[in-house]
Amino acid sequence: MRVEYVSRVPRPPLDGLIDDLYHLEGAPPYARLTLPPMPGALLIVNLGAPFRIRAGTDIETAEYADGCVVTTPTRAFDFGYPPWTRSVGVHFKPWGPAAFLPMPAAELCDRPVTLEQVWGRPAVAELRDRLATAHGPHEMLALLEDELMRRLSETTGLGLVRHTSSVIAAAGGAVAIGDLSAAAGVSSTHLAQRFKGLIGVTPKRLARAYRFTATVFAIDPAGPVDWSDLAGRAGYFDQAHFGHEFREFTGLTPTRYLEVRRRFLREHPDHPFEGWPLPAD
Repeated sequence: MRVEYVSRVPRPPLDGLIDDLYHLEGAPPYARLTLPPMPGALLIVNLGAPFRIRAGTDIETAEYADGCVVTTPTRAFDFGYPPWTRSVGVHFKPWGPAAFLPMPAAELCDRPVTLEQVWGRPAVAELRDRLATAHGPHEMLALLEDELMRRLSETTGLGLVRHTSSVIAAAGGAVAIGDLSAAAGVSSTHLAQRFKGLIGVTPKRLARAYRFTATVFAIDPAGPVDWSDLAGRAGYFDQAHFGHEFREFTGLTPTRYLEVRRRFLREHPDHPFEGWPLPAD
């Protein structure tokens, strides 16, 4: 059986914090997948065998049985999957997790935490039990949505960060950060502090993630790629700058990245994972 992937956008006001809720079940295409940095965050409620994450070469691989929270990353993550995986989760907008976290997002940057560390063992155990006995993916997503609605809290400064992040997203990261703080009527230092506390990264770093993501999604792995033209249209200073950014975000050169994407496309056509995660083995 291939992986079953079901997703939907949650109801307001969650839709202002979350891109989608999802259910995932099946045999992953590879034992290990690399997830390049993205302008977003992730919550996973694990319902199957534990999975493993390595968040950078300087951090040891950790095992997650109940699930985890990953705030907006600055480097690629390595996910190790069991032969069969089952979970529900949340793809947050960059500012989304702040309304559900008991700690500043900066404390989680590039350091995923277990779901138990965020919501406590009894609450997570109860949620996992209810999800495990639900009748199908849609009921599971409804249960998860209700849990998020119940935990939604007021967050100081979220309006500022949300508005500014939305401007960055709409521009595909091609914005002057100084102009953003001036338009918001705050200092660049204040804006950076708010971003670090609620997203975990600075506005500049978030803009870089949006620009890189837009560039990657503009690549058609099935056809030839003009790297120089792609870099220019994305607003990179030159192809060398583009190549440096690519290696920092993925650990791969652009041409090697294309080879890996083509391998995924060739070995698993139309797979729901194709497009962002990459084979790591």
